[in-house]
Amino acid sequence: MHETPPPTERRTRKRLTADDWADAALAALAERGLAAVAVEPLATRLGTTKGSFYWHFSNRDALVEAALARWEELSTERIISAMEAAEPDPAARLGALLRAATASAAEGPLEVQLLAASDHPMVTAALARVTERRVGYLAHLFELLGFPPPEARRRGILAYTSFVGHAQLAHAVPGSVPTDPAYLATVTAALVTR
Repeated sequence: MHETPPPTERRTRKRLTADDWADAALAALAERGLAAVAVEPLATRLGTTKGSFYWHFSNRDALVEAALARWEELSTERIISAMEAAEPDPAARLGALLRAATASAAEGPLEVQLLAASDHPMVTAALARVTERRVGYLAHLFELLGFPPPEARRRGILAYTSFVGHAQLAHAVPGSVPTDPAYLATVTAALVTR
């Protein structure tokens, strides 16, 4: 049986948003995979009840969908927007993007866990959208660097698969791939060399 918190505690407790639940779902997914996205453990993690969950979502699938949309927004759209705003030079933007993506992948296993869950229809759809958006953006950068569209697309795919492989190896065999600036500069130089 749960005790009702005192009135002052109820007033000071932050009201959770759908994004809070989606962020918690992404954290659980990164830690233990898609199966870890479950209402009761997430409620415990957030210090709330299942009632809060049902205020925002009709079921677990709705939460998974929201978490995937949040991942798309935070890990793709916001990063692209930030790169566009921060760096006018496409070559420097490409290098900064590869450094940021590599560092992010090394810090957390979310991308790897999502790839491992690619047999789930919602994850498959999200991965397809994100892959197309990321490859398309990379191809755009290569076009800005003077590569014709078909070659720019091939280089965009090469850059993205390099990132995915780097992320996979960094988590499967820690320490097997370098993350130092010299290595990343070599990767960037190889990608932009004609």
